[in-house]
Amino acid sequence: MFIRAQQIGTLEFALARTSQRHFAGTLDPAGSAAQGGAVAAGAAGTDFGRMLIDSLGTVNAQQQTADALSVQAVIDPDSVNVHDVSIAAAKANMSLSITKSIVDRVVQAYREIQNVR
Repeated sequence: MFIRAQQIGTLEFALARTSQRHFAGTLDPAGSAAQGGAVAAGAAGTDFGRMLIDSLGTVNAQQQTADALSVQAVIDPDSVNVHDVSIAAAKANMSLSITKSIVDRVVQAYREIQNVR
């Protein structure tokens, strides 16, 4: 798929979904994909932003769950299973580590793009 000069001026063009595994943007509240697999750039950006915020919220929730279980284990050790505390801490640690790696890669890519200029 090539971009025509007329499309560059508007900064909007359709993206074709070439595989069912690709993230499908939605144009309507019912959640159906655009006709022919094409997704408008604005709708895809909104969905990506929502997905990013939801993912960060999940990481935050896992951190809070691990903290709450740790505090509960100190205050009332009989009310919580030690395995649950360690599993929650491991999940929170792994999700935070993955998030940090992704942020580092994005910053690295941004710096590479700046150096290309």
